[in-house]
Amino acid sequence: MTTKQIAKELSLDSAELRMRQAGEWLGLEDGLIETIIAPRRVLEVSIPFRRDNGTRDHLVGWRGHHNTTRGPAKGGIRYHPGVTRDEVVALAIGMSLKTAIMNLPLGGAKGGIAIDPHLMSSAELERITRRYVSELIPFLGPDKDVPAPDVGTNSQVMAWVLDQYSASVGHIVPGVVTGKPIELGGSLGRESATGRGVVEAASLAGAQIGLKLDGSRIVIQGYGQVGAWAARLAHARGAKIVGLADVGGAIYNSSGIDVAAVDSKFRSGAKSVVESDQGDVIGKGLDGASEVFAVDCDVLMPCALGDAVDEKIATQIKAKLVVEGANGPLTPKADEVLQDRQIIVVPDIYANAGGVTCSYLEQCQNFAHLSWDEHEVNEKVVSLMQGAFKRLHSLPVDQNLPYRLAASVLGVKTIADSHRMRGLHP
Repeated sequence: MTTKQIAKELSLDSAELRMRQAGEWLGLEDGLIETIIAPRRVLEVSIPFRRDNGTRDHLVGWRGHHNTTRGPAKGGIRYHPGVTRDEVVALAIGMSLKTAIMNLPLGGAKGGIAIDPHLMSSAELERITRRYVSELIPFLGPDKDVPAPDVGTNSQVMAWVLDQYSASVGHIVPGVVTGKPIELGGSLGRESATGRGVVEAASLAGAQIGLKLDGSRIVIQGYGQVGAWAARLAHARGAKIVGLADVGGAIYNSSGIDVAAVDSKFRSGAKSVVESDQGDVIGKGLDGASEVFAVDCDVLMPCALGDAVDEKIATQIKAKLVVEGANGPLTPKADEVLQDRQIIVVPDIYANAGGVTCSYLEQCQNFAHLSWDEHEVNEKVVSLMQGAFKRLHSLPVDQNLPYRLAASVLGVKTIADSHRMRGLHP
């Protein structure tokens, strides 16, 4: 077993442990928490495909439905070489909790293929996607399971998912997928939604400890779609971005990084923030990128992949507030270290829920054959994030719970209440 596979198993163990802790805190009746923890179904599929040179190759993919008690399964499709069955299930658990915390009528799902999309041509990715979707047809549908983009996928991949599914049923079904192109029924505001939610979560949690977003010093690890939008939106609200990191390394500027200039460099061909000339390079490569965690700041936003912050890195963090933009960026040991150091952590299952919230709004538009303007969509995302924070924050205030446990308690309670009301068949 590889180190990566062990990490995925530990991620699943962590997800299940946090749900079990929430169930114990709630005093759930015997057997109910086990029902909630267990995935409803997990499908492993074989994906044979032709490479551009005519040779045959083979991949493995998964799609997991964790909980569908409150509505159709909802979750992204991930293309990454580290994808495993256990990772898919762990991420699906997170999606179940997110939709419950946000009070969306959806369940939790996740899917993925163990592949490096950067090593594939666009034509190969299309053939892989279509074959993958054809294997999932019995699982998918606007009332069954609605995929969305995730790591390694984008709106173009979602367009292929939409077309392959629609071809199988004989008519276009826009609501079968979210995060698709605007021209095919996608929603304005979807691209920025997760980053917008992360910034709103930072603002709301910061206000509870007297930390205003305006004037705060922020460090962002990961400059993909989530991290880049978080940087832009935080900067627009008066925050100073003092540190950025991606796979190429990390940069620091105590006076603040010009985010617009960084974006301009990327449009001009830069491959990493270290090529932006907007700060001192404090680390190069993937290992060097971790140097950004030690930068003195008020808010840290890990927005890359899971398990980025371990116990050792947690001892180096100088932020007052950590807001998880990625899924599971903190290991359980890192969580314990930060709790002991009284550094507040806003967990992923709330902090990055802006994405699934906007996906829900996209479905609403598809079902009603409407198209809302971007301002209206953004306002709805922020409003729903604010409402969820009020529900979430009542638990730490009333029960002295850390946000991590409070979020798990709120999510598990919402799902458990739904199970009780629906009953058990037969």
